[in-house]
Amino acid sequence: MSETANERTVKDRISFLRTLRSVRSFRSDPIPQEVVDDVLEVARWSGSATNKQPWEILIIRERETLRSLASAGGYAGHLAGAPLGIVLVMAGERAEQETYDEGKLAERIMLAAHAHGVGSSIGWFAGPGRDAAREILGVPREKVVRTAVSLGYPAEEARRSRAGRQARKPLGEIVHHERYAWEKP
Repeated sequence: MSETANERTVKDRISFLRTLRSVRSFRSDPIPQEVVDDVLEVARWSGSATNKQPWEILIIRERETLRSLASAGGYAGHLAGAPLGIVLVMAGERAEQETYDEGKLAERIMLAAHAHGVGSSIGWFAGPGRDAAREILGVPREKVVRTAVSLGYPAEEARRSRAGRQARKPLGEIVHHERYAWEKP
């Protein structure tokens, strides 16, 4: 029995989602503005709790700013070598909902970049790093600056390092049905 066009489309989409990986080593090639525009359109259309869209987006291309953010404190060191960074600025009005929206938005940015062959990685400013990032970028105190996404075309060593990656846990180790099971069958 041959595969239908719809089944191929579904398989292609699932494959696309499964191939999204964090990339932390980039070539120096700039990201074309058309790619950035597509990524921003996807971000603009991302869903949020009660459709509040509690975010603003900072695009950073300046090498020195990216280096400063990379050393601000937290887990965003990969910004230093990225040709482009996106910092999510959240409204700071509804912490629980905004945290969920922020993660969802960051992954959609990564998926949009991935569609163009652009690698990315999510980074977090932690502790005093949040205040440092806010100061570097001139963001008002009432706003939350926590998440940054680095974007760039993967460096050759980033492509090679994927081959030796740790395998994913089997579904049997992470999926429960109906109730949490302490012991797996």
